[in-house]
Amino acid sequence: MRVRSEEKEKNKMIYCDNAATTRMSDAALIKMTELMKEVWGNPSSLYSHGQRAKEVLEEAREKVASAIGAQPGEIYFTSGGSEADNQAIRSAAELGRKNGKMHIVSSAFEHHAVLHTLEKLEKEGFDVTLLDVHENGLVVPGEVEAAIRDDTCLVTVMYANNEIGTIQPIREIGEICRRKKVLFHTDAVQAVGHIPVDVRGDNIDMLSASAHKFHGPKGVGFLYVKKGIRLTNLIEGGAQERGKRAGTENVPGIAAMAEALKEAVGGMKVNGERTAALRDRLIEGLKQIPHSALNGDAVNRLPGNANFCFEGIEGESLLLLLDDKGVQASSGSACTSGSLDPSHVLLAIGRVHDVAHGSLRLTIGDDITEDDVDYVIKSVREVVELLRSFSPIWRDLMAGKKEFIL
Repeated sequence: MRVRSEEKEKNKMIYCDNAATTRMSDAALIKMTELMKEVWGNPSSLYSHGQRAKEVLEEAREKVASAIGAQPGEIYFTSGGSEADNQAIRSAAELGRKNGKMHIVSSAFEHHAVLHTLEKLEKEGFDVTLLDVHENGLVVPGEVEAAIRDDTCLVTVMYANNEIGTIQPIREIGEICRRKKVLFHTDAVQAVGHIPVDVRGDNIDMLSASAHKFHGPKGVGFLYVKKGIRLTNLIEGGAQERGKRAGTENVPGIAAMAEALKEAVGGMKVNGERTAALRDRLIEGLKQIPHSALNGDAVNRLPGNANFCFEGIEGESLLLLLDDKGVQASSGSACTSGSLDPSHVLLAIGRVHDVAHGSLRLTIGDDITEDDVDYVIKSVREVVELLRSFSPIWRDLMAGKKEFIL
């Protein structure tokens, strides 16, 4: 077991992994615990206690719908973003199959909930085109349009990337899909609650979201489906969610999600501007480290995301030593943190394997301060210098035996 340093003991923990999960807000936590005590009925039951749970459920549906510009009847509650992604893509694929359209367009750096679903569909006979995202981590709308064929049944492009934080031109992509009469789905797990999302204005047909990314509870999410699109069931067994998602609804969790989302949207402008300013301070500080590089577009990115590569070091060691200093971060997606392979996102934007292995994702929340940011910059600089001091790769680079990439 690693022994924590004295420095970690005397300094507060600075949490910089909000892309992995966020702390539940006080409002969401209060709402959830109150309902667990007082409204524990089954919303499918006809007696009064069940109907009270039903009322709470529908109130939550209205709040969620309002937050993204949808109608309540277009919201389906799920266990999270991965389930919502799977159901959206599967549904579009089945509709396509019935109409003889078995081509899907997506991007090379989607979340694995999307990519793995597409891989399964390929085994079932579907043809999948994965678009390049280029060095800036952005999908080009014109390339989406060029990829759409007469047999295309779906375009699925994430709203904002979970690793490098780049925000995609969703409205333009949606407009192309609407004009081409192709369904458009977006994994908006990292976007909802952090940047403005309007499913009508953005021309979105289906959208996935997860509560624990915007200070709600884990194990709860939702899928927006534009009226008129027929869903394919992933889970059979009951008539819940208008017959499209069997299983007794997690009413306290759903209500807490709605409360968290309402709060996040209400404070989005002020919190977003403050967090973005601190993000820029963080990026500017980390850019001063020699042979480092920001991953993704410098402008079109989430307010709290700073993703860097540092040449000559290993990302896992960087994380462990930062943890000893009280800084909690990640090197990529939390869903693949146990993998020894470099991030598929970083490879997709052109980072070579050796550089991609030395990545650091810092995703700050609205509770971080300027002093926290300065401490993170100082800590990262010290750890990078330490790791490079005994790295044989770094010695070869400094001796000119290898050429620097960054």
